[in-house]
Amino acid sequence: MSVNSEKQEGLVVLGRFTAPYGIKGWIKIHSYTEPMENILNYNSWLVESGGQKVPVRLEAGKRHGKGLIAKLAGVNTPEEAKLWHGREIMVPQTELPDLEAGEYYWSQLENLLVYTESGVLLGRVSHLMETGANDVLVVKGTAESIDREQRLIPWLPDQVVKEVDLDSGLMRVDWDPDF
Repeated sequence: MSVNSEKQEGLVVLGRFTAPYGIKGWIKIHSYTEPMENILNYNSWLVESGGQKVPVRLEAGKRHGKGLIAKLAGVNTPEEAKLWHGREIMVPQTELPDLEAGEYYWSQLENLLVYTESGVLLGRVSHLMETGANDVLVVKGTAESIDREQRLIPWLPDQVVKEVDLDSGLMRVDWDPDF
C-alpha cells in the first residue's frame, strides 16, 4: 500500500502543509505517501481555497531532517507560506501510478464493507493505520453489522484478508466476530 488518503470528488489527499520554514517562503509538509518523498513526484497539487480546489505548482521540494520542505510558485515569504498551514495537498486519483495485482491504495480500501468468510458483516473500513509490524484496518460497526463495535484487523493478505473486491465494495476476512 502506498498512499494514505481520502477520496474527495476523484481526488486523493497525499499530505498537508504544516508550518513555514525559513525566510524565503518554504513550507514544511506532512506526507501520507510511502516513502514520504513520493509526494514530491507530483508537480501540480490541488489545494482547497475559498471552497474551491486550486492548482498549486511545486517549484522545489526536499527532505529536511525527519520531514519534507517545499517551495511553492508565488510563495516567497514566511507570511505567505503561513497562509497554507493546515491545507491538504491533493491530486486527481487518475495521476496515481497503477499498482500490481493484489496491491491497493489505502483510499481504495476505505469504506469497503468487511465480512467474515462465513458471511457475518463486521462493519466498514473507516481508515487504516501503520503500526510498524503491519498496517491495520480500523473497521467500525454499521447499523447492518453484527454490532456497532470497532475492530482492529491486521492487513495481512492471504492470512487474514482473504478477498478484496473493489467492484462490489467488500472485503472478506478470516476473523472471529468476537474479537
